[in-house]
Amino acid sequence: MSGNVRSGLLDELSVVSRRYVASYALFNQALADRLGLHPTDLQCLNLLTLEPDPVTAGRVAELTGLTTGSATRLVDRLERAGYVVRERDAVDRRRVLVAPVPERIAEFGRMWERLGGDRTPLFADLADAELAVIVRHMRRTVEFHGERIARLREGRV
Repeated sequence: MSGNVRSGLLDELSVVSRRYVASYALFNQALADRLGLHPTDLQCLNLLTLEPDPVTAGRVAELTGLTTGSATRLVDRLERAGYVVRERDAVDRRRVLVAPVPERIAEFGRMWERLGGDRTPLFADLADAELAVIVRHMRRTVEFHGERIARLREGRV
């Protein structure tokens, strides 16, 4: 691949990446508005559904990059909205865990599917190798953003 072609593709990738992120952020805002949640709360709920077990408020802070105080307030909002409950850890009664409420999570999932739609057709014409490239890109982007978030929070801009 020539340098000009690669440079052009990298330029296009920069533009389309910015549009992709903006479109997702705007979709997230619209969905959060529809559910009566803050966009960060919605993404926290999304991340909690990916966790295999209930988590501590400290883990919520890790997942979201928020301070523990902000994470506690976020959990308070989700609890008031009925999406999570706080429960004592059965092993260590001093620990309090945040657990999603299954019925509300199912409702959240149905809303997500109804509004977000089935994205399977977006990938139907792609070969497995192409899907693997997308998955690799998404994983690398998650790591990249995690590092950038840490730098921003630590004041290393």
